[in-house]
Amino acid sequence: MKRRHHFHIDYLGHSVSATVQTGHAPVVEVLVDGKETGYAGTRGDRPVTIPVELPTEPPTTVLVRATPGPGVPGCLLLASEDAEARVMAPRPY
Repeated sequence: MKRRHHFHIDYLGHSVSATVQTGHAPVVEVLVDGKETGYAGTRGDRPVTIPVELPTEPPTTVLVRATPGPGVPGCLLLASEDAEARVMAPRPY
């Protein structure tokens, strides 16, 4: 059965959202400021890392790492300038 889980974080003045659709073939979609900037599929419960660009001057590349399972999915924002991963908060659909 497919389920959709949503995550969000504000980073460098931009809104970064991720939707993780679980099920037989998990899919992750990433939006920056409401525009789709990343999309990836994975197999099973394997984590997937999606590079996205923030519209800063100059553009900033960050990584969104989504883990579809096992259990409750989760998302992290990995910025290149600091080694600390930031947890993207789950939000209701």
